[in-house]
Amino acid sequence: QAPIKATCEDLSCKTGFPEDVQSAVVSRSLHGGQPLLNVKFQTCHANQKIHFGSSEPEDFRVSEDGMVYAERSFQLPAEPTEFVVSARDKETQEEWQTRVKLTPEPAFTGPWEKDQQRIEDIIFPWKHHEDGSPMKRQKRDWVIPPINLPENSRGPFPQELVRIRSDRDKSLSLRYSVTGPGADQPPTGIFIINPISGQLSVTKPLDREQIASFHLRAHAVDVNGNQVENPIDIVINVIDMNDNRPEFLHEVWNGTVPEGSKPGTYVMTVTAIDADDPNAQNGMLRYRILSQAPSSPSPNMFTINNETGDIITVAAGLDREKVQQYTLIIQATDMEGNPTYGLSNTATAVITVTDVNDNPPEFTAMTFYGEVPENRVDVIVANLTVTDKDQPHTPAWNAVYRLTGGDPTGRFTILTDPNSNDGLVTVVKPIDFETNRMFVLTVAAENQVPLAKGIQHPPQSTATVSITVIDVNESPYFVPNPKLIRQEEGLPAGSVLTAFTAQDPDRYMQQTSLRYSKLSDPANWLKIDPINGQITTTAVLDRESIYVQNNMYNATFLASDNGIPPMSGTGTLQIYLLDINDNAPQVNPKEATTCETMQPNAINITAVDPDIDSSAGPFAFELPDAPASIKRNWTIARISGDHAQLSLRIRFLEAGIYDVPIIITDSGNPHASSTSVLKVKVCQCDINGDCTDVDRIVGAGLGTGAIIAILLCIIILLILVLMFVVWMKRRDKERQAKQLLIDPEDDVRDNILKYDEEGGGEEDQDYDLSQLQQPDTVEPDAIKPVGIRRLDERPIHAEPQYPVRSAAPHPGDIGDFINE
Repeated sequence: QAPIKATCEDLSCKTGFPEDVQSAVVSRSLHGGQPLLNVKFQTCHANQKIHFGSSEPEDFRVSEDGMVYAERSFQLPAEPTEFVVSARDKETQEEWQTRVKLTPEPAFTGPWEKDQQRIEDIIFPWKHHEDGSPMKRQKRDWVIPPINLPENSRGPFPQELVRIRSDRDKSLSLRYSVTGPGADQPPTGIFIINPISGQLSVTKPLDREQIASFHLRAHAVDVNGNQVENPIDIVINVIDMNDNRPEFLHEVWNGTVPEGSKPGTYVMTVTAIDADDPNAQNGMLRYRILSQAPSSPSPNMFTINNETGDIITVAAGLDREKVQQYTLIIQATDMEGNPTYGLSNTATAVITVTDVNDNPPEFTAMTFYGEVPENRVDVIVANLTVTDKDQPHTPAWNAVYRLTGGDPTGRFTILTDPNSNDGLVTVVKPIDFETNRMFVLTVAAENQVPLAKGIQHPPQSTATVSITVIDVNESPYFVPNPKLIRQEEGLPAGSVLTAFTAQDPDRYMQQTSLRYSKLSDPANWLKIDPINGQITTTAVLDRESIYVQNNMYNATFLASDNGIPPMSGTGTLQIYLLDINDNAPQVNPKEATTCETMQPNAINITAVDPDIDSSAGPFAFELPDAPASIKRNWTIARISGDHAQLSLRIRFLEAGIYDVPIIITDSGNPHASSTSVLKVKVCQCDINGDCTDVDRIVGAGLGTGAIIAILLCIIILLILVLMFVVWMKRRDKERQAKQLLIDPEDDVRDNILKYDEEGGGEEDQDYDLSQLQQPDTVEPDAIKPVGIRRLDERPIHAEPQYPVRSAAPHPGDIGDFINE
């Protein structure tokens, strides 16, 4: 290190540079922002504002505090570099100048051996008084130039750097120390200082890629720990060594370039980094291409910018159909590409040649053939095949087909199969064999995107498609369909309406005449002649039928041929029925309620007529002459064309149910009238005109439905009773047919008597056992004494009910009796 001495002269206060030339020893390799020295400038006023400038602003700049910095990274020449630093007062515009001389330090040639280096002294700056007496006010401190220490030094360690001393160590016993990262802060222990001699040493090799510089502070205190000097800053810069190889950001780089690109077309950029100082040669990289595969059509299709890594094309002839991909081996070397001293590394650049539309589609044949049955749609009739050398399934390969002739009515379209790129000729409108038997289409094929500029091929290819139409059996069709006729309702059965016939479009097929049949006739009013299609009524046409909607009745008929296969067609006959006055008006509602007195007693009624307006309202309302009680008790008045009001004529009418006939006449021509019966319930009313509950119950009466239901229940009940009686009669007859020899009521086995005493009397023990042998020969009641016969015993009839047996007893009688 060159010696640096910090001295200060006792000058009187005079603004300006104290020295005409100010010098510093610096490293030869400068980097942008590196501090070099602090120029000395003296000001007499604390608030004086000074602006510093440099005569070489592109290389050096001076901050407001007088610190000189390197503006950019560059190498100093071997000889000293000089430039002028100026200072200008911002208020008075007074200007001063001094010359700065920078001397590059000697080049490092080997390890720092203790016996080969000269240890320099760094002396603390003095303090002085303005009047010359010591220790009063400190002037501007000296800036100590950085200490440059190469990385990866091999020692021996500790390796001495500089000696820190104060000129007061002659009169005082001082202790020296250093603080900061690398000393007493992490990473600790890299730098140490001898507290007595002030010798600063490094204890191990440094690595610039970990820490590029260390900022330490040196302190001087007496034995009591009192600060003797102000601390000074020491900057130790780690000099970079070329100890890192360039590294590419990716091992494999991928790029693309369109085929047919002109020379100079940008392809891609590869980038490598070097951990060494990028501002020094150790970190300055250069790129080059080592190899290209394949080497066709030229071994040098690409070049690379040796500083930026941009890859561009240098030769024409890129053709994806011949070479789809190139592989380049890229080398990056530091030391500005010096092959002798620089370190290198390689990466792979894969360049894919992308497709452009330089090949149009070409038909594989000049003429294609197909056939289609008539009246079929959405049928593929022909496949058009093309070849295209461009990359499949790209806009430059996908074909688009157009019909250029032969289809003036637009019956065909051509779709593209996305997988095979074939053209699918499809029928979109029915074709009639009787009209067109063959089509000859002209087709053109081109790509989705236009051909690239400079291509000598025609942009499209053309071909011819011949399509034959096949005749098939077609369905007959009615003319017109639907067919509309107008007819008055009320047409009687057996009347001829119209003839509804169909036509067969097959003119070139041998077929018999058509046959007709009825397919739909909701009201079953019509029939059709199977030969000539004449339609006749089978019932009276009624416009008011539920099958007529909006005066329209629809029936569907079928026409069939005898072709192979048989075909049929349908036609609809629409009959618009004209209204006639065939319906008399009716009263609505059918039942009403009113009070016994005249007020309030009005009943509003409406006339209903299913005919249309011309044969309906306005209506006329009147009461019949008979019976006479109707007009005596009631009166009717028309409110509007469809409405009338019925009310009591007398002051009081007894509560009950009354049938009031009303004659209603419509406005048709001729008029139609009817007598409708309105069932009126007369009841007692409250002050609001509502029937009271009791009167409502009494006068409510039963409706027709309720009466019918009651009658049905009575009839069913009578039938059940009758069936039960008949069943009982039949059962009695069956029992009489199976009677035993004696009357069952006289059979003692079936008579169980219950007495209210525990034992029977003497009458219970006196039995006539002769009846067991001859029950038919017993004495009449008149012969048997009264005292002997039991009171609860039924008399024996005089005439026997069993066949007369022999009077002689027989042992088998009892047995036969039991068996029987």
